[in-house]
Amino acid sequence: MDDTVTRHQRGIPPRANEKPVNLALQGGGAHGAFAWGVLEKLLEDGRLTIEAMSATSAGAMNAVVAAYGLSIGGPDGAREKLEEFWRQISNAGQLYSPVRSFPWEHWLQGSGPNSEFSPAFFVFQAMTRVFSPYQINPFNFNPLKDVLTEVIDFDRLAKCNKAPRLFLSATNVRTGKIKLFGNEAVSADVVLASACLPYLFHAVEIDGEHYWDGGFMGNPAIFPLIYNRGSKDVILVHINPIERKRLPRTAAEIFNRMNEISFNSSLMREMRAVAFVTKLIDDNVLDRDKYSRMFIHSIRDDAAMAELGVATKLNPDWDFLCRLRDSGRAKAAEWLDGNLDKVGQSSTVDLAGAFL
Repeated sequence: MDDTVTRHQRGIPPRANEKPVNLALQGGGAHGAFAWGVLEKLLEDGRLTIEAMSATSAGAMNAVVAAYGLSIGGPDGAREKLEEFWRQISNAGQLYSPVRSFPWEHWLQGSGPNSEFSPAFFVFQAMTRVFSPYQINPFNFNPLKDVLTEVIDFDRLAKCNKAPRLFLSATNVRTGKIKLFGNEAVSADVVLASACLPYLFHAVEIDGEHYWDGGFMGNPAIFPLIYNRGSKDVILVHINPIERKRLPRTAAEIFNRMNEISFNSSLMREMRAVAFVTKLIDDNVLDRDKYSRMFIHSIRDDAAMAELGVATKLNPDWDFLCRLRDSGRAKAAEWLDGNLDKVGQSSTVDLAGAFL
C-alpha cells in the first residue's frame, strides 16, 4: 500500500467532528506568512482534517513543514514546526537579505506601493536585470536550504503514512512544463526548486532536469487535487491579490501588478476549467455518476495584500511576518464561522464571479 495514502483514501472515516479537506497554497515569498496564520488557525480549530496539499514556492514550504509536523506530533506538532520554520526564516533573512537596507517601516505604516523605493532596492532590482544569479551568486548560496534541513527530517517525511498527501509544483526549465513532486520524492531540493526565482537563484537540478519556481505553471496546481481520490473540498489560500481597484501608474506599481497577474494566471485558467465542468454537471451534460463536482472555498485578504508591494516579499522582519500571520488567522477564523457547515456540501466561492 502507498505509504502516503490518507485515512479517507483508505476508506477510514474522519474522526468525530472532523471534515476532510484539501488545501491549495499559493506562493509569495515572505507574504506566505499569511498562509502560516491560516494553517495555524485551521489546525488549532480542529474541525477539519487535511487530506492533501497542493502548493508552490512559499506555499510548498508551509505545506512540507505542516505535513512533517502533523506526521510527528499531530496538529500541535504542525503549529510548533510552522512557528519554528518562520522564526528561522526571519533569523536567516536578517543575516542575508539582498534588500536588508530597504526602509520596511515606511511600507508597514501604510505608505503602500505608491511610496518611492530606496536606492538600495533600485540597485538590487537593476542588478537582477543586468546580471544573472550565476554571476551575482556564483557559489549558489541559499540560506533557505539550511533552514529546511534543520526544521524537517525529509527522509522521515517521505516514508511517513501519517502525513497528508503532498503535490509540490516546480517548472521544468527545459520543457516549460509543470512538474509535480509527491511525498515519496520530497526533499529540500524539491522545495527549493518550487521556490526558485530565476533572477535570484541558480536553477535547481533534480535527476538531471533543472527547475524554476512552480508559480510560472501552477500557483498552486489544482488538477492533482481533482485527480486525487479523496475529499472533494479544496480550500484555496490566496497570497497574490486577484483584483486591484486603482490603475497602476508608477513604475513600481506597474511592475508589482505585472507580477501579480503573472503568478495568478495559471490558477485563473484552472478555475475557469473547474467552473466549466461544474456547469456541464449542473446542466446534466455530463453523467453525474462518472463526473463528480469539486467544492471550492477561498481564504484571502486582497485588501491587506494590495497594500504591500512586491518588494515586501523579501522582508524577513519578524514583526512583519507576525502581522501577516495574524491577518491569516483572522481571515481563517472568519471563514470558519461563515462556511464550515458548507464543507462537503457546496462551494463557498462564486466561481463565475471570481474567475470568469
